[in-house]
Amino acid sequence: MDTSAHLLIVDDDREIRDLLSRFLRRQGFRVDTARDGREMYRALADWQIDLVVLDRMLPGEDGLSLCRDLRVKSRIPIVMLTVLGAETDRIVGLEVGADDYLVKPFHPHELLARIKAVLRRVQDSSLSGASNKDTVLRFAGWKLDRTRRRLESSEGVNVALSDGEFDLLVAFAEHPQRVLSREQLLDLSRGRSPAPFDRSVDMQVGRLRRKIETHPDAPELIKTVRGRGYIFTPPVENS
Repeated sequence: MDTSAHLLIVDDDREIRDLLSRFLRRQGFRVDTARDGREMYRALADWQIDLVVLDRMLPGEDGLSLCRDLRVKSRIPIVMLTVLGAETDRIVGLEVGADDYLVKPFHPHELLARIKAVLRRVQDSSLSGASNKDTVLRFAGWKLDRTRRRLESSEGVNVALSDGEFDLLVAFAEHPQRVLSREQLLDLSRGRSPAPFDRSVDMQVGRLRRKIETHPDAPELIKTVRGRGYIFTPPVENS
């Protein structure tokens, strides 16, 4: 992983911005900072940013809204910071598209480890996609294009998926007809260590079912295996 990656720290606390930018520059990263969403968008327009460290609590448009908007427009990695430590708050952050979530106060070296892990996953994913000839997975009339990150129905209609939903569907389609626990799905789709009682997979599965199942309340493609996890039932073809 290249530690010369360009990071953008978005936080309205000047002391935190200065502390983190000095620390991360000492680790070899290029670092710019922003106080709010307006400055963030300006920096993103001016620079090729490799990862955004985004505070949840910001003046004006908050971090969750900014994260959601960024995820619609780009696949730039996002590590979200927050003073809120409840499990539900962390899940919401991941649901809107954050790649990782860190609760304040934290040690700078913990943030460094999270940044490196996210960048490593992005790099590994890019290398894997470039070397994988069978980029299209087909199942039950659906076409899942891993390179273009598109899901098409049997009628050729593109179905919009968030990054989290897409990565989870890829994890299912790459391991069909096999029971996968929530921990395995988290590892396969995000590459992060799951926290106890992490329910983000359940929420993502619910969203996926609403988009790909004929009857989401009686799913046939993604079935729950009580006490064990989920199983992706259709056969999958590579092309």
